[in-house]
Amino acid sequence: MYPPTRKDFVSLTLPERDPRTYNNGKQWRRQSCWRKWKQLSRLQRSLVLVALPLLVMCLVLVYPRLAGRWRGFVDGGAKEEPEKQHDHGLKPVIPGVVPGVIPEPPKQNIPVLPEAPPVKKPFPKRGPPVLQNRAQKRGNVSDSQVEEEMPVVKSREQGDGEKPLVSWRGAIIEADQTTDPQPSVQEKVAVPGDPAEGATPKPVDSATRLEAVKEAFRHAWKGYKQFAWGHDELKPISKSYGEWFNLGLTLIDALDTMWIMGLKEEFSEARAWVATELSFSKNIDVNLFESTIRILGGLLSTYHLTGDALFLDKAKDIGSRLMPAFNTPSKIPYSDVNIGKGTAHSPRWTSDSTVAEVTSIQLEFRQLSHLTEDPRYRDAVDEVMRLVHKLDGKHDGLVPMFINTNSGQFTHLGVYTLGARADSYYEYLLKQWVQGGKKETELLEDYLKSMEGVKNNLLKKSSPSGLTFVGELSHGHFSPKMDHLVCFLPGTLALGAHNGLPGDHMELAKQLMETCYQMYVQMETGLSPEIVHFNMQAGEGRDVDVKLADRHNLLRPETVESLFYLYRFTQDRKYQDWGWEIFKNFNKYTRVPSGGYTSINNVRDTEYPNPRDKMESFFLGETLKYFFLLFSDDPELINLDKYVFNTEAHPLPIWPNQPPAEV
Repeated sequence: MYPPTRKDFVSLTLPERDPRTYNNGKQWRRQSCWRKWKQLSRLQRSLVLVALPLLVMCLVLVYPRLAGRWRGFVDGGAKEEPEKQHDHGLKPVIPGVVPGVIPEPPKQNIPVLPEAPPVKKPFPKRGPPVLQNRAQKRGNVSDSQVEEEMPVVKSREQGDGEKPLVSWRGAIIEADQTTDPQPSVQEKVAVPGDPAEGATPKPVDSATRLEAVKEAFRHAWKGYKQFAWGHDELKPISKSYGEWFNLGLTLIDALDTMWIMGLKEEFSEARAWVATELSFSKNIDVNLFESTIRILGGLLSTYHLTGDALFLDKAKDIGSRLMPAFNTPSKIPYSDVNIGKGTAHSPRWTSDSTVAEVTSIQLEFRQLSHLTEDPRYRDAVDEVMRLVHKLDGKHDGLVPMFINTNSGQFTHLGVYTLGARADSYYEYLLKQWVQGGKKETELLEDYLKSMEGVKNNLLKKSSPSGLTFVGELSHGHFSPKMDHLVCFLPGTLALGAHNGLPGDHMELAKQLMETCYQMYVQMETGLSPEIVHFNMQAGEGRDVDVKLADRHNLLRPETVESLFYLYRFTQDRKYQDWGWEIFKNFNKYTRVPSGGYTSINNVRDTEYPNPRDKMESFFLGETLKYFFLLFSDDPELINLDKYVFNTEAHPLPIWPNQPPAEV
């Protein structure tokens, strides 16, 4: 008997198909589509034929915006051709147009672009290609820092779900801060001394430049007074204001600027606000460093310039309210103080403070003790310097960026920079020594050693032009990254040389000054980005590269500050001329018609620099003040043998100089 038969296969019969259509799928699909089309009714076919042209017209209308968004996703916008951008915000100012006179409209609506800033040979006129603006997904993050090293904080009013803020030397920046303001036409401002288009430029005298800076201040003050009076910061695009501490930061920061410029009317109305409205009896947290350099420093400086006891009384009030910050196990102060409750604490995410912040409050507290004869202010900040002087973890005089308030030890070891979170430590080593009459040798020793550390570890030259720059060191790895903040260094080196330090400090100051100037010149708008990376590959590319996330300009003062020092000590007028170029570009790309100036997102785009809708308080407190001092030829206007500037550009007297001025 045989077992049942098992079939090992399945038979499948397919319908026959025309071999011609089987071998040519495209042809078969075309025939199939045609059959479906013929199956439609006459009405259906008519509707389709009417809808198709409408669809094509809609695509044509929206194509530029879609194309712009697509280009924004292309990393680097690698083509060398600059991409066209839409007119949604600020426009470049057309030179030669007189304020108050309505200009004729341009023919055929063709945009008129400003000429590129003059460039010294052999430097290239333009840097990397223009990129389409994109929303920034991150703040100003150092390449050498991990994400957990970037403190993200909330403002006092900020609730859950709102954008976090990033604490960043001299500014509070939203982590993805970018604005899409309503379309507006930028005011067409003729800068005094500028020739009409096509005319030969004529030399601009100091008086004309000084008047131009005063006019810029009045314009900024106009916006602040109209839209943000008594508040911390102006938002000039939206014609509103922003709060940080709710203490009138812009007004206080600008007090001594107005006095120095001789703006008596503006100063008088600001003084009246301080007398009647400024109160520190508020249940608010403030940052120790920022409130010290801006508020305490601004009030002390204004007192010394005017002799008005009102400002000293206010300085005593805020100074005493900041003292709880020093009640820590290590005597390294907390970063935040509640000036109403008299309590202090570290940020919620860490027990660390920033090294620059705890070592850049000394000038102000020492001066407060000098005036009040109360030693507790100076004792507290001098103890911080003594502790830092003895600490391990330094590298050739260079300090890490963070220090723990409990242990008093450096943290995040191995990362060394002269940029954010460390910069003003080096500045205040020298300036405390100058302030105290050049008697504190430990401060001088630390400063000289740190400058040697900069030369040995951070100083390099770019290719192909050989620009001298200061990079960063991260766990033995060198990064050619340089913050705009580092441009304080040429001025600091020059100040040291003026006070008897080695002559090669002045030579290095001049070299770095050239580099900081090129950070402006090599951008399409003539304004520096927040961060640049220098090329170190011989014979390749250009000197300066700017990443997309770093292309913003916050109206920062550091380069203008150093230009002021270099001009004051060398009397070389090229530094005034460089500053004049930068000033005109601020007017072209950041001035807002209704009043004020705005930071911008893209210094590489002359058509649409993408305004951020924020005027930092330091624009009036530092940037315009340093412009004014740079263009002045009067060495007695804040004599640098009698005054030393704090890191917010507030001049304080060098001891035992300068009793309070008489009113």
